Amino acid sequence: MHSNAIQKAAEVTAAPAEAVSAEELRLINTYTRRNLSADEVYVFSVTLCDNDVDRDNERFTVESLFALEKLFVGKTGIFDHQPSAKNQTARIFACAVEHAEGKKTATGDDYFCLRARAYMPRTEQNRSLIEAIDSGIVKEVSVGCAVDKTLCSVCGEPLDLCPHQKGETYGGRLCCGELTDPADAYEWSFVAVPAQRAAGVTKAAQRKENKMETILKMLENKNGALLSDGDCAKLLGYIDSLKQTAKDGVFYRESLTAEVLRLSATVQPDISRDTMESIAKSMTVAQLKEVKTAFEKQKNMQFMPKPQLAGGMKHNAESIGQFTI
Repeated sequence: MHSNAIQKAAEVTAAPAEAVSAEELRLINTYTRRNLSADEVYVFSVTLCDNDVDRDNERFTVESLFALEKLFVGKTGIFDHQPSAKNQTARIFACAVEHAEGKKTATGDDYFCLRARAYMPRTEQNRSLIEAIDSGIVKEVSVGCAVDKTLCSVCGEPLDLCPHQKGETYGGRLCCGELTDPADAYEWSFVAVPAQRAAGVTKAAQRKENKMETILKMLENKNGALLSDGDCAKLLGYIDSLKQTAKDGVFYRESLTAEVLRLSATVQPDISRDTMESIAKSMTVAQLKEVKTAFEKQKNMQFMPKPQLAGGMKHNAESIGQFTI
């Protein structure tokens, strides 16, 4: 998965069947195979998530809530995030971001929440669940969605790259992870244990795998960077590739050094092998290649074949007598 998977829970508020408006019934019937009447459906409200800081020291931004407002419409309700067809219980048919006048978050911001309207059929099978909702026994739900970024509320940088720690205060500002850029909404579930303070949400995040440049930057910026299993596997693979590259580099350097020493013995015989080896050790590969090229040119000039009768020279019978017949 390329996004952080988030699970957040919510509080359920029941509404009697007669409170279902004609518009709500129209929306509900866009998901049914036949038109249902108001007395055939049970409708309730759900606070899916909000912009307050939860027990994991994370929160949705208001912009994220408005993005999720569209993504959660039509999503099915299940139990305990078990993706089974037999677990399907209810469905969201409307969603809206609401502002609670006068209410503030832990960071002092105006409070916003994402409220949804959901329905389920009034059947014998659902009777006990409807009673549990009406009696307040079943009250919490958890939503599953995906966000692309978790930013630091203090510096605005990706939380896994900045030096700040969630839950700590810096200059009077609480550090929390701001969940931004929602990518998808999967489902919502009836659960038992709430994690978000106001909505009673359970949340579990599955960290995305980072690019290698991001992993290396995490290690540069932190002494104790937390890596996911996927990041660790990627880092180990990268290290293995570096080891093989290093072996290849050592082999190439040794071969290049041996060639320089061989040529040096021919074109620079006054320089001892030990001295040349010491000089070669201090050279870079590029310098060794440069010296090798220079030595090769010297060798070629020294051993360039010369004609027996050089052009442009005057010869007489005596000077070339050995060649006369």
